[in-house]
This record gives sequence, C-alpha cells and structure tokens, in this order.
Amino acid sequence: MTRRILETEQKALEINLDDRVYGAFAEIGAGQEVARHFFQAGAAAGTIAKSMSAYDKIVSDEIYGTEEQGKGRYVCESRLYKMLAHEYALMEGRLRTLRPEQCFFSFADTVAAINYQKTIKGDGWLGLRFQLEPGGAPNDLIVHVRLLDQDNQLQQQAVGILGVNMLYACYRYQSDPETLLHSLIDNLHGRVKIDMIRLKGPDFHHLDNRLLCLWLVKNQLSDVAIFGHDGDSLHAGEFLYKKSILVARGSYRPPTLVQEDMIRCAYKQFREEPDIDPAHTFLLSEITLDNLRADGELSERDFLDRAEILCALGQTVVISDCVQHKRLIAYFADYKIPRIGLAMGVRKLQNILRETCEANTDNLLAAFGEVFPRNVRFYIYPAHSVGSGKAPDSGIENLIDSKNLIIPQAIHFLYDHLLESRNIVNIQGFNPTILDIYHKEVLAMIQNGESGWEEKVPPEVARLVREKRLFGYNVV
Repeated sequence: MTRRILETEQKALEINLDDRVYGAFAEIGAGQEVARHFFQAGAAAGTIAKSMSAYDKIVSDEIYGTEEQGKGRYVCESRLYKMLAHEYALMEGRLRTLRPEQCFFSFADTVAAINYQKTIKGDGWLGLRFQLEPGGAPNDLIVHVRLLDQDNQLQQQAVGILGVNMLYACYRYQSDPETLLHSLIDNLHGRVKIDMIRLKGPDFHHLDNRLLCLWLVKNQLSDVAIFGHDGDSLHAGEFLYKKSILVARGSYRPPTLVQEDMIRCAYKQFREEPDIDPAHTFLLSEITLDNLRADGELSERDFLDRAEILCALGQTVVISDCVQHKRLIAYFADYKIPRIGLAMGVRKLQNILRETCEANTDNLLAAFGEVFPRNVRFYIYPAHSVGSGKAPDSGIENLIDSKNLIIPQAIHFLYDHLLESRNIVNIQGFNPTILDIYHKEVLAMIQNGESGWEEKVPPEVARLVREKRLFGYNVV
C-alpha cells in the first residue's frame, strides 16, 4: 500500500473528526501523552469518552485487581490486559445504548520511562481493544516497546506518538496488516524498538501472528521477535524472566535427525550443569533473517513451512536479525537471564572464531569478551573431518570437535582460556551414526521427489512434510 506519512497531530485530528470512533484512555507511567495528543489536536469531544491515570499502586489494584502473574511488576502484559478489559467493559456498559452507531475502543498503556540514575532503560506495554463495526466483537492490538531515547521527556513523547500511531493504524490500515505494523513507527525511526506485537480478533482471524513476528524483524522494528508453539507472539521479559535459556540456531529446512540429536543432547547437558536450576530453564529454536534469505529472496511461504514444523514439535521460535551472536546475547541480557547456552555445529563455531578474529585484529580480548561473556556457554556438536566419510561405529574417530578444531594462530591463547573456563564445551552422548545427514541434501531429495529422505528426519517431520506438502514436497 502506497501511503503518505502524516504528522502525529494530523493523525490525531483525523481520528477526532471521525464520527465512528469513540473510546477511553487509561495510561500508567510516562504521563498521559497519548490522550494529550487528541486533546491538543482539537475536536477531542468526538473521540474521548474518558481519560484517566491510576498512578498509585493501591488505587490501580482497586480498579484493575492485584498483579500476582506479573510477580509484583506493574509494567507487564497481564496488567495491560486487565486495563483494556476493564475500560472496554465500561464503555459498552455505559454507552452502547446511547451511541449505537459508534465503534468503541479502549486504549491502555503501562510504561516505565528512563529514570534519573538510568538504571531503568525505558520500556512499556501498549494496547488497543477496538471495534471495526458498531456493536461488533472487539479486536486487540498489543505491543511491547523498548524506548531508546536517553531522556525521560523524550521517552514520554515517543510513547505519545506510538499510541496515536496505533489508533490511526487500526482504523486506517486494518485491511493491510503489514502496512499497519510498519506505520507504528511513523515519526519514530531510531527512537523505539517494537519487539512484540499481537493482533487478534474476529476481523483478523485470517492473520497468522507468526508473520507479524517476521515482519517486525524484516522491517527493522526489532532485532528479535518470538512466538510460541501455538503461533502466538511472546515477549522475553514475560516468559523468560530470570530463567536460564538454551538457544539452538539452525535453518530447520527441514529439521533433520542431526538437529534433533544436537538439541536433545545439548539441552540435557545444559540442564545438568551444576550452576543451572533445571526447573527454571527454557529451550528456544532460532532462525536468523540472514538464513531465511539464503536463496536471495525472503519467502514467507518458506518461513511458514519452517514455523509449521517447529510449532508442531512444541518449539518456541526466535526470529532475529542478529547474525553476530553477541547481539543476540546482548538482547537477552536485558531480561536478567542467569545463564545462556548456545547449541551449534563445530563448523559454525569455526566461522565465529575466524570472523571475530578478522574483524577485531586490534582488540581481540575485548571482541572475544563480547562473544563469550562469563554467563554464556557454547555447546558444540561434532562433524566429520573433511574427506573422512562416515564415522565408524565407535563414533569417535575422524571427528572434529571443540578440542581438535583448527583455529587461527593469533587466538590460541584466548581459545585455550575459553576451553578451560568452559565457555566452550563438547556435546556429550550424541549419535555418531547420523553425522552424514545434511539438511541441504534432504531438502533437495524432498523437492526432487526422491525416496529415502524420510529416514533422515524425525517421523513427525516426515509426516508433516507429506501431509502439508511443505518445502516444495514433490511426488514424482
């Protein structure tokens, strides 16, 4: 959709002049910046039924209930949903019979802006519950925003602009969800990151929220987006808070027996570490945007094929634009993750070491400190040495692992330290008889209609590929 980007005041005024749209604002933290834009634009009586802010926690609890799920935190997803539900129910209960021709909405946000000591970086939850038809069932647009300005007033201003963009987008771009999403950062480029979005309701039943996650990263609204095995968007600050995580990076095109074995063994080993509480661990499967563009163009169908299988396997999926591991590590560090594990093949580790060495010849120590901080451990899956063929049944000969990997001479002393401090460890208990399975060969067999690929992938993957004709499945 080709569109002209309007100033925030123009958007607010246009909504105010739309007789169909009427609703309430409830804002906690960062002032009442969203409602302020509509008041200042003029004709606010045509849009605003109520504007309020329950700053005091006791007052907030009296209105919206206590926040046990948020573990005492008020800037959380569950608080936002309670605010939306309460305010929307009041709109319907008090005004529906008086205003039968209008589409009601409730807007809510709960935000923690940057503090004077800068110990709080600034983030928040914003939501809109809205009708597209008078009296119809409502839809929900939910976002989590990271505020990047280094000033409290600027962050408040950004929240106000984002709130106006949300309301405008839902009533102007509802037929084009990707444009709706991209318009959320109108007049905000470089000032915010939206790292979670959920758009659900009867008017969006056709929309796959996994695609919203992809669009977030593709359109550079965020470096990271996450969805669960049910396809619903998630935010790390909610379900990973103070949990140790193992991230398995891969193409999953399709998931093979090798990937299954690597993840199973690495996660078992991770949970058995003496400094890990197994009751507070979580497994994440990650696909990078770079990997999704492996064939040049980014195919949404190819992405959904991978997502379909990972969700069916019960995986929580991360999509990221973090080609460099240190960026992914830095993202999760903001959510008090005690320990981070990364599971990968030995060839991938070799590439990371080489690239880090080549890009940071003047300061190797600092560069390796960013990639291998103390709370991060790399779990390395072995591979055949070049030209060795399939490993014998003993499973230990002709294999490359972290201990015999050929690395640049310049980093030998650093690499030895990483091995001694267990920042890098070999995966134990792997199956040596499947190391000759390569996902690119399996993919080619699927697309060419060749037989035998089913034995190289988990049974559930084979079933899904056949039934849903994933990855260009072709029967010759």
